Amino acid sequence: MALTFEAAAIRLDDFHLTADWQAEAGERIALIGPSGAGKSTLLMALAGFVPLAAGAIRWNGRDLTSLPPAERPVATLFQEQNLFPHLTVAQNLGLGLSPRLRLDKAQTARLAEVLERVGLAGMETRRPAQLSGGQQGRAALARALLQGRPILTLDEPFAALGPKLKADMLDLVTEVTTGITVLMVTHDPADARRFARRTVVVADGVAHPPAPTQALLDDPPPALRDYLG
Repeated sequence: MALTFEAAAIRLDDFHLTADWQAEAGERIALIGPSGAGKSTLLMALAGFVPLAAGAIRWNGRDLTSLPPAERPVATLFQEQNLFPHLTVAQNLGLGLSPRLRLDKAQTARLAEVLERVGLAGMETRRPAQLSGGQQGRAALARALLQGRPILTLDEPFAALGPKLKADMLDLVTEVTTGITVLMVTHDPADARRFARRTVVVADGVAHPPAPTQALLDDPPPALRDYLG
């Protein structure tokens, strides 16, 4: 299976962005480039929140372009993480399985399994304010995983964390997303080096085809060099 941007074009007023490349199933890819270049917008188009002006987005050959967000094979982890403060950890995660929080035995068992995987076992009854920043990130990641989608997009969800904790979270994502295609927006080349075998440079209206991360960052093209300084 593969994720394909097929001559995909986004046009929003004066903004435009094109993408024409493919990611393999289970691959981790970073997106890097100047602020406002369109990294998050590309992820929003993949998730169905921003329309394409031309081209298509395909998953395993299936055209996703006309599908609403709920029917796309995409889970998204935002920078704000969007945990509901009045709900417990278990309730926040349960929303990934049932919007009405009516979980059957199998779903309850699955929730407990994911909590264990992300290191939050025993914290089911806590509310987000009772969690550290890293624990909140783990809870948001767990909720995304519970959606069971084969594609996960990360829009800088760990940007507010310190370097050590952010590195730990990236390692956790790597550990728990085996077989899932992950696209991650970052402004930090160290994150790309740690997380992604290939990296997409987004600049000057183009999301360029993925290139090997180490080689790309060791010898960046002019647009990326100007951004990195």
